Amino acid sequence: MNISPQDALSGVVRSLVDTPLGPLQFRSAGAGPRVTHVLLHGIGSASASWAFQLGAAVGRQDVRVLAWEAPGYGRSAHLPQPMPTAQDYAERLWAWLDALYVNQPVLLAGHSLGALMAASAARLRPQALSQLVLLAPARGYGDAPADERDRVVQGRLSNLQQLGPQGMAQARGAAMLSPQASMVLQEAVRETMGQIDPAGYTQAVHMLGQGRLAEDLQTGVVPCVIASGEADTITPPAACDALAQGLSQKRISLGPVGHACPLEAAAAVNKLLGLPVLP
Repeated sequence: MNISPQDALSGVVRSLVDTPLGPLQFRSAGAGPRVTHVLLHGIGSASASWAFQLGAAVGRQDVRVLAWEAPGYGRSAHLPQPMPTAQDYAERLWAWLDALYVNQPVLLAGHSLGALMAASAARLRPQALSQLVLLAPARGYGDAPADERDRVVQGRLSNLQQLGPQGMAQARGAAMLSPQASMVLQEAVRETMGQIDPAGYTQAVHMLGQGRLAEDLQTGVVPCVIASGEADTITPPAACDALAQGLSQKRISLGPVGHACPLEAAAAVNKLLGLPVLP
């Protein structure tokens, strides 16, 4: 991409809508007659991580793209459960789309932790989705040994307590991208991660600990594709390969990019989602 994520968000609208389950903040782009794409970000991120996908929809008459701030992120209300499940996020997702009167099937894309939310949403309302796209999906640790699950959850929460959002952004931001990623992308990742709400992040960590992505995908009703980068050290290619094989398919490679693939592999991701590619 020849433009920065910040420039790509120029012309993208940020809104807040009331739902029966609390207010939900989101970004939207495109002037299509109906919502076509819904995008769910990862645990240390926000709707800005979809900058190049949203930016590609600006001024278009054939698509309308929405990217939420997950519950507990931005100005979206926290979930009432201290240790929510993926289904709790999925129920908030459908409350949001119902509030926007989205009544035709959409392509639902989830990145990293957003994949757990997306898969649960697909299980709840398969008829409301045309396709499920999981990018660098987090599998969750609900089916992992208890000691591994506790290590991951407590490790993330300890990092948050010790470093705070800004410190985590400085310590973990580089791991989200390949070593070849530009400084512009590195700064964008750090800036977004540094703005997370500690309470919302804590809830998301507990959801990660309970998540069972492979189980939610077993319904197999919604067409699903899995894609990730070859330089992803957070959800490594081998883990994504195994997940795809469980669905009797092959993972789509996004090239030599890291975990933040909607930013670093924007052109490939846009093509996968059926969106224009920014210059």
